[in-house]
Amino acid sequence: MDRLTAEQRHTNMAAIRSKDTKPEMIVRRWLWRRGFRYRLNHRRLPGHPDLVLRKYRTCIFVNGCFWHGHHVDLQFDDLRFTIGSSACCKIPKTNREFWVAKIRRNKERDKEEQRRLAQMGWHCITVWECELKPSKREETLESLAFTLNHIWLQDHQVAHLPMHAGEEEAPMPMAAEE
Repeated sequence: MDRLTAEQRHTNMAAIRSKDTKPEMIVRRWLWRRGFRYRLNHRRLPGHPDLVLRKYRTCIFVNGCFWHGHHVDLQFDDLRFTIGSSACCKIPKTNREFWVAKIRRNKERDKEEQRRLAQMGWHCITVWECELKPSKREETLESLAFTLNHIWLQDHQVAHLPMHAGEEEAPMPMAAEE
């Protein structure tokens, strides 16, 4: 049973923000210090991504594990959805059907928004709240920078074509010794 009254629980849940959360601020500060420039909550893109890096054609979503159902198993049993808790996402025991439905809708909406962004030519990266705990933070953020640089290199790769039509490529002479 919940130890809080309905009004207290409502007040607590209403105080949770969707922008400028602690995990989002960690990612934003780290990226800015490393020279990555971004825009926040771009209104013209589906899902209003938390961070938009136009140079890399990438959207970054910083998701809370609870609200977006990180590592939960959604199953359809007897005409209703069931959901199992995970290490980082505990489903409340009170009003469980409401929370299962809400998390399921959030997961479906996230998947649809990322599919639409991909159709528009955007790369999508999701950073989970549990991956930003102090023990994993540096590894996660370094991986994020590596992924962004990899995306940029792939998108800006120069096609290697023969000099003249019908000719095979001849090896280029070395300008200096190895």
